Amino acid sequence: MSTKPRLSLAQIINMSMGFLGIQFGFALQNANASRILLTFGADLHELSWFWLVAPITGMIVQPIVGYFSDRTWNRLGRRRPYFLAGALLTSTALILMPNAPHLATFIAPMFIGGGLLMIMDASINISMEPFRALVADKLPEEQHTLGFSVQTLLIGIGAVVGSWLPYILSEWIGISSTAEGKGLVPPNVVFSFYFGAAVLLSAILWTISTTSEYPPAFYAEKKAEKSVKSKGFYIPRTMWQLLIVQFFSWFALFSMWVYTTPAVAMNLFGTSDPNSPAYQEAGNWVGILFGVYNGVSALIALSLPLIARRIGKRFTHALALSLGGLSFLSFFIIRDPIMLLLPMVGIGIAWGSILAMPYALLASSIPPERMGLYMGLFNMSITIPQIVNGIFGGLILKYFFHGNPMLSLLMAGVLMILGAVSVVFVKEKSPEEGE
Repeated sequence: MSTKPRLSLAQIINMSMGFLGIQFGFALQNANASRILLTFGADLHELSWFWLVAPITGMIVQPIVGYFSDRTWNRLGRRRPYFLAGALLTSTALILMPNAPHLATFIAPMFIGGGLLMIMDASINISMEPFRALVADKLPEEQHTLGFSVQTLLIGIGAVVGSWLPYILSEWIGISSTAEGKGLVPPNVVFSFYFGAAVLLSAILWTISTTSEYPPAFYAEKKAEKSVKSKGFYIPRTMWQLLIVQFFSWFALFSMWVYTTPAVAMNLFGTSDPNSPAYQEAGNWVGILFGVYNGVSALIALSLPLIARRIGKRFTHALALSLGGLSFLSFFIIRDPIMLLLPMVGIGIAWGSILAMPYALLASSIPPERMGLYMGLFNMSITIPQIVNGIFGGLILKYFFHGNPMLSLLMAGVLMILGAVSVVFVKEKSPEEGE
């Protein structure tokens, strides 16, 4: 019988290093896409529609990549060809996006920016989905939580630097944060995207060069050993239950990514003009805030397996989501931008758990020979709530919140607490239950 050997911490880090680069680029997008699109002329109430391209492309791309990566084997391996293809495409999109005004001859820059956002997300998803499957491919079940937690650690490190980079280039190095003209992206943001492209490509090449994969024969043997239990396609009960948790969590996160910059600019910097210096200052500060929550997620990542062993994966995730929800609610009473650092700690704890615990809960419930397909399908639990938010979030903001994006963040807090309640009802499978 084939068994997977336990891997050292160094091997798990090498295997997950590419995720650092992916999240570096993802963080640049999350922290800056809203202000870039607003600078290009997008309307605040329609901003969530542009963000729809991210989850829609993810919903389409991830199951397809998962399906084909399960069936791929060439000189690079099984998952690694998709890492490389996604890295090359994402790096190109990162370079082009802040230069959309220079590409606009017949099409408005905001539509070019939206198109590049779509390409960037599709490309990130090509690389991201196989990374989740690779952890389950390579690690024995007892190391799943550690594997996904190491990914969370590296995600946090990449996201901190990616989120802070525009601020660092502006305040520490002296690169201007003022655009050369209306409708143009400030130089500090442009150079941040260039640097992000280089980091993303380098990190994924690191994983490709340091990590091997099990050949198809290994999975064929595993499938033969468990043929009775692996017949047909089914959705495990755990996956169904996690879909509810994921809906609340990712609806809330989408609101944060879309509306934090306009909310902070309007309520704490006193401006709603995306071309004003105060708005750019707010955008730089939001990058710092996003870096903090990502940094916290990195710091707590390796403690998640220890906490989960004591209180279980479900209650670990419920506790983290509760802290995140309360942190969102605290935005309403804070009037000093510096004090916003405090709720970012709670949001960071929630983010770290969201990146690890649902996958750890799920991984032992699905057949190993179809890991890529199931992980791709499960990632629809990330994209569907974002699509729902993208369609209705702007309408809610306009007709129920009267244009105040801070109320969208309060809604995020309520939904994250509902996610904490719903995860308690997830059936947690113990390792002793087998497949």
